Amino acid sequence: MKTTRRLTLLLAAICCTSPVGAATIDTVPIGNPGNAGEVQPQGTFGAVGYNYRIGRTEVTNAQYVEFLNGVDPTGANALALYNSNMSNSARGAINFNGGVANGSKYDIKPGRDNNPVVYVSWYDSIRFANWLHNGQGGGDTETGAYALLGGTPTPSNGPSVTRNAGAQWWLPSENEWYKAAYHKNDGATGNYWDYPTSTDNVPFSDQPPGSDAPNQSNTANFRKTDNIANGFDDGYAVTGSNTFASAQNYLTDGGAYALSNSPYGTFDQGGNVAEWNETLISGSFRGLRGGSWGDVSFGLHASVWNGGDPAGGGFNIGFRVASIPEPTAMLLGALGMVAVLWCKRV
Repeated sequence: MKTTRRLTLLLAAICCTSPVGAATIDTVPIGNPGNAGEVQPQGTFGAVGYNYRIGRTEVTNAQYVEFLNGVDPTGANALALYNSNMSNSARGAINFNGGVANGSKYDIKPGRDNNPVVYVSWYDSIRFANWLHNGQGGGDTETGAYALLGGTPTPSNGPSVTRNAGAQWWLPSENEWYKAAYHKNDGATGNYWDYPTSTDNVPFSDQPPGSDAPNQSNTANFRKTDNIANGFDDGYAVTGSNTFASAQNYLTDGGAYALSNSPYGTFDQGGNVAEWNETLISGSFRGLRGGSWGDVSFGLHASVWNGGDPAGGGFNIGFRVASIPEPTAMLLGALGMVAVLWCKRV
């Protein structure tokens, strides 16, 4: 019986690296375990002693809609996973229609599938991770990678929530997020870039893919002005203007700056939306990094450290998820052989 249980758990752990439901999360491997951290005014960041994977892009509206329809098919919204600003704001992109069939109450504004989801709280983010951990569909949001107590939007154990051992999907810690964004991917070193576009040079602000900028591989969705009518650095990246327009969507699709990636292959860890991370910063506040479409270049810099109310969210805040490393082909083959032999024995 013990052997059966161990094998079942082992095979289940392997299977969970592939999406079970409709939302596919594209991840990149983060290697070089044991790398040194980088000293910043607030502490030392980026040291991670193990391999893991992290989302290539921020979680999108399409992925979040699959989550909403899976865990809240009737639209009761008991855990406040849906914020009405997702529909009412120009930056939000998810509508609610209570008159349609269960499991289809939430849908996406046209053309906004691959924009990052915004107006999500820290608690929404870790509930999404729990859903992934539990196989998507109608998977539980209160157990898995994180144990959330109370059955309320703000859990009764909110400030003490930590990642559980055996988590398959989770919100990255500040060190995991920082390493994926800034580490040079040059071995187990302490070498880091200043910006998550693989450079120490301030990025250019331009509409994606950044073809008007002098260096297309160092462009991002943020606000920068050089006071020259040259087609870039003219204000908000999407509009090329310094004037904020309340009816304007300032978000860009994940990976739209196709040549501007971190050394590990992530997109938009600088600009687009500021991203929640798992780390408790001060009091009940949780970490935010990366800056957003409305920030100047300073917000994208590795030295900038922020936190926010975990029950809050805004039109410039989203998240990405992390996961366990994929098993090697050799390991999969060996486990497959073990499973075959075990089945023959029983």
